[in-house]
Order: sequence, then structure tokens, then C-alpha cells
Amino acid sequence: MRDNAVVNVGPEPLSFDEVVRVARHGAEVRLTDDAVAAMAAARTRVDELAESPTPAYGVSTGFGALATRHIDPSLRAQLQRSLVRSHAAGSGPEVETEVVRALMLLRLHTLATGHTGVRPKTAKVLQSLLNTGITPVVREYGSLGCSGDLAPLSHVALTIMGEGLVRDAAGDLVEAAEALKRAGIEPVELAAKEGLALINGTDGMLGMLILAMDDLGRLFKTADVAAAMSVEALLGTDRVFAADLQALRPHPGQAASAANLRTLLKDSGIMDSHRDGTCTRVQDAYSLRCAPQVAGAARDTLAHAATVAARELASAIDNPVVLADGRVESNGNFHGAPVGYVLDFLAIAVADVASISERRTDRMLDVARSHGLPAFLADDPGVDSGHMIAQYTQAAIVSELKRLAVPASVDSIPSSAMQEDHVSMGWSAARKLRRSVDGLTRVLAVEILTAARALDLRAPHRPAPATGAVVAALRQVVAGPGPDRFLAPEIESVVRLVAENSVVAAAESVTGPLG
Repeated sequence: MRDNAVVNVGPEPLSFDEVVRVARHGAEVRLTDDAVAAMAAARTRVDELAESPTPAYGVSTGFGALATRHIDPSLRAQLQRSLVRSHAAGSGPEVETEVVRALMLLRLHTLATGHTGVRPKTAKVLQSLLNTGITPVVREYGSLGCSGDLAPLSHVALTIMGEGLVRDAAGDLVEAAEALKRAGIEPVELAAKEGLALINGTDGMLGMLILAMDDLGRLFKTADVAAAMSVEALLGTDRVFAADLQALRPHPGQAASAANLRTLLKDSGIMDSHRDGTCTRVQDAYSLRCAPQVAGAARDTLAHAATVAARELASAIDNPVVLADGRVESNGNFHGAPVGYVLDFLAIAVADVASISERRTDRMLDVARSHGLPAFLADDPGVDSGHMIAQYTQAAIVSELKRLAVPASVDSIPSSAMQEDHVSMGWSAARKLRRSVDGLTRVLAVEILTAARALDLRAPHRPAPATGAVVAALRQVVAGPGPDRFLAPEIESVVRLVAENSVVAAAESVTGPLG
């Protein structure tokens, strides 16, 4: 669905919301007058260097390990074409449209800072691609995260030149030249430095970080909802979530998660049913009792990632860069380490939140630990298997998430004849985080589906109004307890509810906004 509010792209930083709106919701973009002026001023300096007999890296020389060769002016247009064509060397499946749009927007913003030396006319072609829904085909493999996301960005630059393949607004695969012609966009013959400026940035990994942050902000709330439902279903206690206990360890994420759990469990009939003094359990299992500690640590990791992403949005990443005083200087800001680290941190947090979710699910299925629930929540245990294999699905995903949590950013592999001898692997960290986010969505969906069934089986005791509202929302798409049914479609239905934030919305219809 297209967002009708135009996002202005100028030298000032974009917001997370603006990136998401353009990438996911098709918002149009507009280069501001300040951006055009800044680009024109920087271009004047690049043109001066291009005419100088003194070699200037990226303007009148080759690139990477070939930077020692001074390029004759008559060959510089060919130099730009050759750079983009040779670097557009990606392989594998197509990258998702939302990722490519985020990458394009973030590169456009860097151009708009006036620190790259790209002509306004070139930047406007990138603007037009976004606004007409033309998405260059970018491939899964090719970026080492240094110098930035070279191969992915080169596939975009190739489109600006009118070459390569794209997806049009209808999603059809089309030759770039034909798509640009249909849209009335004139391809550009790149001038000195423009090829390098279009491809030398961390925009792909940053775009995927921002999209993952958008997802995880919702999923970590969903994890609190799932935990509250499981605590009720397992006849746990909410006393451990008390504010004074949580304050003894003042992590902000933990405090927010515990506050959500208190709110979600307020006025629970199931809780009240075992507060009559007959319950002999001293304390709940870790997967219940420590829910806010784990979810809270994940939230704090997300907050750190947001700090890094905000700094990146305030950056102008290129090499060389045009400074305010007119100097053109080489630098190493294209290295993706800051982004790569937090992408890996988030994958670790996601794996742990999923792991504790799976443990709660397993407890609800085991008669030795579920405190009166039927085996596997089956209608007729032995004849029916209930949610036995749903937990297998969770376990398989959690095992995969643990493998995806192995950091990509600790790896490096030299390239470009040892000129680029230490790389970030940030793109790889971002790609695996996207798979991790999908996995967490599915794990939480299985826990919520299982907990809703368990809460129904606790009747006549009633859940809290908030968790009851979640059960009611699920019952709109998934039937309640009964004999075994084809389970995969039911899991997918709840996966959609989680992904669309409908689970949190149902709870918040009672509680108001959760923290």
C-alpha cells in the first residue's frame, strides 16, 4: 500500500519512520532545494579536480588496488561504466523489494548531503526510480560490507545507467532500459567520481537494520504478551514481576517488560484461582520467572542498535568525500563494523527470546509440569497428539536461530589484492538477521497458539481481560480445543496475526499502549 505523505530528502538525517515508510509502504521522496544546492556546490569542486593534472583518487584514478593508475580524461566516462558493470557482480536469489528500496533511499540521502560530488541530475534519477516503483534486481551474495555494500549498490547504479534488470511497479521482471523508457526517465552517463559515489556505502546493511528494528519493536512486545499467556496457562505467579523487585536491577528494558506483564495479567481469574493458600509451589521455572530479564535484555540491545542506526543516519559515507572547505579526502568511513556488530547483537537477542518462548511452550505440553493440563493439550491423549509436533516446529526453528546467532562480524576475508584486507561482513549479518526475525515471529506464534488453547482448557477459570482479548482474536481465525486438525494452516494464521501486530493490538484494546 502506497503511503501518500512525501518524504523530503535533504542534508539532515532521515528518521527511522521515514525509511520504513519509503521502503515498506511506498512513500514518495523529494530532494529538497538545500540538497540540490549542496550537491551542485560539491560537484563544482569535483570538476576542478577532474581537470587538474594532479591525480585525485576516485576522480582521475582507478579504484581499490588499481588506484595508482592515472586515467586520461578521454577514458573517464568509460571508467565509470566499467566500474559499475564490473562491480554489479551479485549472485543468488533476489533481495526483497523493501530492502532494495531502503538501500536506494539511504544512498539518495548520502548524495543529498553534498559530500559525494554527484550531480543533482544523477541523484534525481534515483529519486525517480523510487517514485515510479522501479526496483533494481539486487542479488543475495556479493557484499563484504567494505567498501560498504559495493555489489548491491552497483546493481542500483547499473539501473541509473539504463542497464541490467529491474522489477517494475507491478512486480514484473523487465530490462532496465525498457522500464526507464516507459516511466519517462532518462538514463545517465556517469561523470567523474559518480560511479564510485553511487556504490561506496553501508546503505544495504543499514536499511536492513532499520527494517529489523521496526519488526523487533513489535515482536518484543508480542513476547511479553506470549509470556503473560503462558504464565496464566501454567498457573504461575505475577508476584515476581512486582515493580519493587524489578527495581533492584534497574535495566530499563527489564522494567518495561515487567510492567507489561503486570498490566497484561491484571484481574486474571486464573491467577486468583490459585491464590487461596493451597498452592505449595515456592517459585516458578526460569522460563516464567525470568521472562522480563530475557525480554528486557533484548529490548536494551534493540535500544543500543537504535543509537548506532541514528548515528549512521546522520552520516555521509563515501570515499573520497567532499568536505565543506572544498577538500576531497580519502577515508575509511565505509567500513561496516558499527552496523555489523549490532546486527549480530540483535541476532543473539532474537535467538534467546525465541529459546525461552519454546521452553514455556514445552512446559504446557508436559503433564509432569503443566499442573493439570492434558498431555500435549490433546483432546483425547493417545488418539490425538494435540500440539506435540507444533513444539517440534518451534524447536527446529530455535535450533536454526542459534546457528544464525553466530556472529558474522567476527569474520573477515581479504579482497582486492590485499588492499581491502579487513572487511566487516555486515551485509551477511543483516541477511541472517532477517531470517532470525522471521523465525522469532513463528516461534512466538506457536507459543501464543498453544497458550490460547491451554487458557481455554482452564475453564471455568477466566484469563485476564487483556490475555482473554488475545484468545478472542485468535478464535476469529483458529478454532478452540477439539480433536486433531490440520495444524499447519492454524500456525500460519497466527504467524500472520503476529506479523501484522494484531496480537499486541488485541491486548492493547484492553490495556492501552504497552511499553
